[in-house]
Amino acid sequence: MHGMHARLPKGFVLEERLERYADIIEVCPRHLRGDWARACHPLPFGDPGASADVLPRYREVRLDLGCGKGAFVIESARREPDVLFVGVDGEPYCIARAAQYATEAGVRNAVFAPGAGMAVTSFFAPGELARIHLNFSTPYPRKRDAARRLTSVEHLMAYRDVLAPGGTVSFRTDSLPFREFTLTQLALAGYEVTWRSDDARAERPEAPVTEYEERLCAQGATVYAIDAVPGPRPESWEQTASLSLVDYLPSDLEGMGYVPYGMEASVRNLRNLERKGRSRGEAR
Repeated sequence: MHGMHARLPKGFVLEERLERYADIIEVCPRHLRGDWARACHPLPFGDPGASADVLPRYREVRLDLGCGKGAFVIESARREPDVLFVGVDGEPYCIARAAQYATEAGVRNAVFAPGAGMAVTSFFAPGELARIHLNFSTPYPRKRDAARRLTSVEHLMAYRDVLAPGGTVSFRTDSLPFREFTLTQLALAGYEVTWRSDDARAERPEAPVTEYEERLCAQGATVYAIDAVPGPRPESWEQTASLSLVDYLPSDLEGMGYVPYGMEASVRNLRNLERKGRSRGEAR
């Protein structure tokens, strides 16, 4: 989740870090398209000359799109060493940090690459991904930025092209408006919801935690979640949903105990408008 470019800590030289952890940073992910499971698997000890048809492969490949500093990827990779986890993020600083932390954790089945949401079809071949994780993606609340959301119908249609049969899009957010918007987009893109939760951490407490989840839950957030799989591909689609996340806010703004990340200013302004409206009514 990145509302702005990450600020580099004092003394942090990005180019030096990217070079230091280059072994698990793929700067040209397009070159691995269709071959991630084999190309990223460590060669068997003592057999560097094994032919391509007998080289080991990971059981499947999963993508964390918008991986941040890699906490989710690293913990997932530690739990399932026979799966390759690919973390993609648009911030080079996050990629450098994620690669550093993965190296320090000793995980060998994680790799990171710079990129954005619509790059998935150029990074991965049809059917190459078993799961796409969208963990606490930037909500972009304003209507004009709706197409940038990683769960917009445009993105969801692109994910269909790289998911394996039965592959899953797994979405987590602190924002109920973002979750409700996402449900409209999944319907437009022909996905079938297999799991929907109003408190994902309570229902699946064992799931790996992202750095954003940890931070936001400490502030009182609840984790809303959706798992969905592509159903029959729609022949066409027309955007019918409201594109401003403000339209998905509850009617009782004063009763909101937690305001979703990125919507603080909007909620504050709406609350002020409501208060002014009530005061005018009382004055009459």
